[in-house]
Amino acid sequence: MNVHIILALATIAWCALHSAMISVSVTRTLQKHVGSSYRYYRLFFNFVAVVSLIPIIVYQHSLKDEPLFEWQGYFRVLQILFISLGIIFFLLGAKKYDAQRFFGFAQLKDSESRQSMAATPDLDTSGIHRLVRHPWYTALLLLLWSRPLDIATLVINSVFSLYLIIGSLLEERKLVMEFGESYIRYQKDVSMLLPFKWLRSKITRR
Repeated sequence: MNVHIILALATIAWCALHSAMISVSVTRTLQKHVGSSYRYYRLFFNFVAVVSLIPIIVYQHSLKDEPLFEWQGYFRVLQILFISLGIIFFLLGAKKYDAQRFFGFAQLKDSESRQSMAATPDLDTSGIHRLVRHPWYTALLLLLWSRPLDIATLVINSVFSLYLIIGSLLEERKLVMEFGESYIRYQKDVSMLLPFKWLRSKITRR
């Protein structure tokens, strides 16, 4: 089997595992059956996600493909823009998320089981959330595609980009369940990953 097909299948398998472990059906079943021990699940989930991703990254780098595209000349400006915007979206997004809850430490101290990783239990549509609904996913997309491209990187980027889109849609189902009509109105006003609606509103005002 072609090495790049193996890489693609391994990456898809990682995405499927990651998605299944955090799905509503799995988390609700675990909450029901393990009781208070569920507070350790986010830590376990993050540990499995990181450890299972390492072999894929190692395998990708072992392929040593010839470059298909490198950021040279005027393209370097675009690369720097992608990286800068990615860092900005990540940092501004970090202000809106509860890092302890994201990594699983907050759950050890309380029994709250809300789906959102936001810093507050209320729907926050201020700041960077006025541009996009998922700033960290936007940051990851920008940083993924700011790298030099070979076949292996193109495979990884394509699978992860598709997964980020699918993951955003799945996460939105949970957020609609959590926030109801308020989140549905938010979806209509703000773009999911790329700030098209925000840009359109700025252009039409002129």
